[in-house]
Order: sequence, then C-alpha cells, then structure tokens
Amino acid sequence: MKEDEIDLTVEDNTLTLRGEKKIDTEVTQEQFHRIERSYGSFSRTFALPPTVDPAKVSAEYKAGVLTVRLPLREEAKPKQIKVLVAA
Repeated sequence: MKEDEIDLTVEDNTLTLRGEKKIDTEVTQEQFHRIERSYGSFSRTFALPPTVDPAKVSAEYKAGVLTVRLPLREEAKPKQIKVLVAA
C-alpha cells in the first residue's frame, strides 16, 4: 500500500484506521503466471484506554509497516518515589 491510501483518525478515545488497497496483478510472458492479492477498502476501530493522550498519537509508515505510537498522559505515567532511610 501507499502512504496516501491510509487514513488514521482519533476521535472520542477511538482510533480508526481506514484504507484501500488497489488491485495488484502480475503476469509474465514466458509461462503464463498470474498472482492475485487481496484488495478493496478496509476499516478497523480500536477503543483507546483513558491513559492514552489522544493529542500526541503519531503514526509512521515505512517499508510496508504502519507503526502507531500511543503515548501515555503525564498523570498516567508511573512516578519514582525516593525512599528516605531513617537513622
């Protein structure tokens, strides 16, 4: 798929991925060989947990792999608490 065929939206703590894969066929002349792959439009919807910050969601498409990053809200990140030793 191409990058412009993918649509990623975040709305009301819901992540929606839509896209359309075009028909891809291959024919060779020496021996008739035809390859068909699935094509058409698709849509997937995922409910995001309340700990995800929807304003910071990002996506990267590289070499046919879509990577979606869902960063946590600041208040949802674990805090390090220093332990004081009493003498």
